[in-house]
Amino acid sequence: RLCAAPEPSVSYQQLKDLKKANVLHIDVRERWEVDRYGRIPASINIPLGELVEALQMDPAEFKEQYDQKMPSKSDPVVFSCLAGTRSKQALGFATSLGFS
Repeated sequence: RLCAAPEPSVSYQQLKDLKKANVLHIDVRERWEVDRYGRIPASINIPLGELVEALQMDPAEFKEQYDQKMPSKSDPVVFSCLAGTRSKQALGFATSLGFS
């Protein structure tokens, strides 16, 4: 399940279309889930428990840790997880940190 604001959920096809527009896709599942069930191409795995810290990192530290440019607070971001619960939590965390 995927979660993006202002639309609370998007389909896989919608995500594919968003990715063409350089939307950052963050998968908030645990690393073992990604290893076991696979990952969506071009997504970054940041487990939900690390997300708040990750979104407050220095951009250089974020790049080193996740091998991806850190999103700015105005960059479009989509969160995903297995069932949608964690991605909604991730959206709430990001919004509370000032991400639009």
